[in-house]
Amino acid sequence: MVSSWRRPAHGTLTMMGKIGGQYIASIYTSLEARRNGYDEGIALDVSGLVSEGAGENIFCVMDGVIYTPPLSASILAGITRDTVIKLAQDENIPLEYTNLTREMLYTCDELFMTGTAAEVTPVRSVDRVQVGSGQRGPLTQCLQEAFFGVVRGTREDPHGWLSYVQSA
Repeated sequence: MVSSWRRPAHGTLTMMGKIGGQYIASIYTSLEARRNGYDEGIALDVSGLVSEGAGENIFCVMDGVIYTPPLSASILAGITRDTVIKLAQDENIPLEYTNLTREMLYTCDELFMTGTAAEVTPVRSVDRVQVGSGQRGPLTQCLQEAFFGVVRGTREDPHGWLSYVQSA
């Protein structure tokens, strides 16, 4: 669900930093979502544009192009976000950094979130409005498979993300 809570503006807090006290906005967003029967909340920035989930970055797919908010949208520059962006480039999937309007969440073909805990998670609906077909879309599937392939070591790691450890 889109939360009534807003992400703090730049200059208010260090939005690109993972600092314990800054998580209060995310906690409020998450609590509001759960109270209303949703799995996760989506926060807007002070201008009313899409920022991120309570603990995830957000990606919107429209007409074969992936859109994600720029760092200026009061988001955390997530490691998993960066990984998925690189994987999209590897797969030659067009990706643009752009401000997302709330309406784009309701009219997109696919929507997914990324994060350390979420990994790459498709979103079926927002505010009870079905996203696309209501199921994981083909670009989300492609990026999930690429992500898990690298993480599990069943796919080449061209970026040197993994450090292999030998057991004794």
